[in-house]
Amino acid sequence: MKLIPRFLFDDIYAIDPSWLRAQGVRLLLADLDNTLIPYGEKLPPASVRTWKEGLEAAGVTLFLLSNSRKPGRAARFAQALGIPYEGHAGKPKGGGFRRAMARMGAQPAQTAIVGDQIFTDVWGGNRAGVLTLMVEPIARDTLFRKGRYLVETPFRRRGERR
Repeated sequence: MKLIPRFLFDDIYAIDPSWLRAQGVRLLLADLDNTLIPYGEKLPPASVRTWKEGLEAAGVTLFLLSNSRKPGRAARFAQALGIPYEGHAGKPKGGGFRRAMARMGAQPAQTAIVGDQIFTDVWGGNRAGVLTLMVEPIARDTLFRKGRYLVETPFRRRGERR
């Protein structure tokens, strides 16, 4: 099913860069809000920088693929981290995924997406033919987010059984 993640993790730090490389991944697309940092934060913390360095050491390029509509948000974060990015990616549509892979010279079999949402990150990644990695959201701090994640629960549970 297109809404079921291939792998689930507690957070990005549980994703071992050498494991990714062993899966054939050389390009890791990453959602921004509630995946890499909480909503509202602007710059990458030291922990994200260290994780990114581990990815690089394993031969995996981190690429920010964000739906954020806030002007300059994705660009500011990506530039501070020194990674390529695509803002207003339009997930779950495939265009953002295809543009990112084309820019980086990667095929779907060499690409993974990590995100916190079923209906954007996972659905889009599965439609694009890339490996889908789901993390628990950093925060469920608003009624809207709580509701959205509640609706996603059956799909997360199916992913846990894989």
